[in-house]
Amino acid sequence: MSCIELRNLVKRYGGRLAVDNLSLAIEAGEIFGLLGPNGAGKSTTIKITTGLLKPDSGEVEIASLNQRTHNVAIKRMLGLVPQEIAVYSNFTARENAEFFGSLYGLRGGQLREQAAAALQFVGLGDRQNEAAGKFSGGMKRRLNIACAIVHRPKIIIMDEPTVGIDPQSRAHILESIRELAREGATIVYTTHYMEEAEALCTRIGIIDHGKLIVVGTKPELQKMVASLEKLVLEVGGVNFTAVEEIKQLPYVKNVSLSGTRIEVFLTDTQDYLQDILSILARNGVRIRMVNVEAPDLESLFLSLTGRNLRD
Repeated sequence: MSCIELRNLVKRYGGRLAVDNLSLAIEAGEIFGLLGPNGAGKSTTIKITTGLLKPDSGEVEIASLNQRTHNVAIKRMLGLVPQEIAVYSNFTARENAEFFGSLYGLRGGQLREQAAAALQFVGLGDRQNEAAGKFSGGMKRRLNIACAIVHRPKIIIMDEPTVGIDPQSRAHILESIRELAREGATIVYTTHYMEEAEALCTRIGIIDHGKLIVVGTKPELQKMVASLEKLVLEVGGVNFTAVEEIKQLPYVKNVSLSGTRIEVFLTDTQDYLQDILSILARNGVRIRMVNVEAPDLESLFLSLTGRNLRD
């Protein structure tokens, strides 16, 4: 049963198309990873899903409720962990959790109990009376999560919750997410880190230029990767005419550039390696190293978008 339904979403900012006819169904109880480079449309899609932003066209349904007619009811069902840390520095951790809990209608003993439980859940139970402004970046990120789950939502949307934090806090946050899923929550998780998505998510969607270009379970995506080969070339200098010629070769899926490193994603290196080398030589490109690497999900991402996750 679909818990979140996005149908034909479109959103423009001036002349820029940020979300381009995007449709997606997320099942109850899954951890769904939404990946894409900066500017791909992830955060805009999240804002539309949570009702913080209205689409130009398209429909959103959460737990079978249409967002246009049940926006307030839907917001009460959701927990949002924004990309920006959204806590009050002069409040203690407990005051932050209780404040956000009160926005969802919690009062009195129930509010205090659930705020304490949320802080304990993210590992801040023994720091609840300290001002958030004194916390490290990782602790603030964990407090961000506590404030989002204090009302015990069944749907939790996390927009890059581990950006710029220490490994210990990242490990704690990832384990907290697994525990929320074990308790029955549906989680939508955007990240710049492919390894996080691989470790956490039951399904992954890749978005670029506002379009959802592939969706699948890890085995389904790995099957797609298995059909690819990754040719890596270190060159003396990149010639863009040569790169464009390589892109036109049959069975070349995409070409990624990073400094003097060229990565070519194709379906058969054996048949096309000589063609690629000939194109480079004809354009005066000096080749320092040629290697064929085993593809992974990062390779699939690059083959589909031509861009690194952290672009």
